[in-house]
Amino acid sequence: MGQGYFITGTDTNVGKTWATVALMRYFKGKGKSVIGLKPVASGCIAKDGRLVNADALLLQENATVRLDYRSVNPYAFALPVSPHIAGKDNPVELDVIVNIFNAIKGQAQVILVEGAGGWYSPLNENQDNSDLAVVLELPVLMVVAVKLGCINHAKLTYQAIKSDRVSCAGWIAVCTDANTMYPKEIVSTIKKMLDVPLLGVLPYMDAPDFKVLAMNFSLRNLIY
Repeated sequence: MGQGYFITGTDTNVGKTWATVALMRYFKGKGKSVIGLKPVASGCIAKDGRLVNADALLLQENATVRLDYRSVNPYAFALPVSPHIAGKDNPVELDVIVNIFNAIKGQAQVILVEGAGGWYSPLNENQDNSDLAVVLELPVLMVVAVKLGCINHAKLTYQAIKSDRVSCAGWIAVCTDANTMYPKEIVSTIKKMLDVPLLGVLPYMDAPDFKVLAMNFSLRNLIY
């Protein structure tokens, strides 16, 4: 593994998966091998006798290395609620995730790990996504949904990442709402507030065209 990043968001449903898959396409376009992981996922559906998550399947399909689904998403929960509630009978153990990560990290030049929800969204009764990023020892990429309220969310999340002494390598803006007013001004405001690079602004789409989305990244200033 030459590069690895933990993808977090300012909230749930902010476009983390679209950003992660678009990044995978970007790195593939640069000739790099890439793997995407989503260790914890809620709201899964039954398929062929097991629970699977649509986002995790996207990451699996877009990787250059074919991994078993359990390696991509070891904790798949049926209920569409926080993992610490959905996984009450099968609580997330960070050691399990770390062991899987260490076993596969040599198989690709780039590994992207998508978190579940926001930075402090709980994974079990005592640990959250920030703890997972710490034990994986990965720099963070922060995804911000461009909408009303996101300036506050972006600043709070970035301050939380810094307070946990985790490196933030950059941030990504995702236009998730076609009706958001003044999106360029919102992005510009956040850009002035943060001292890490803006890596890309992903335009609004009803359905994702990841080839197009990948063209919106500029990673020359990526911190790693």
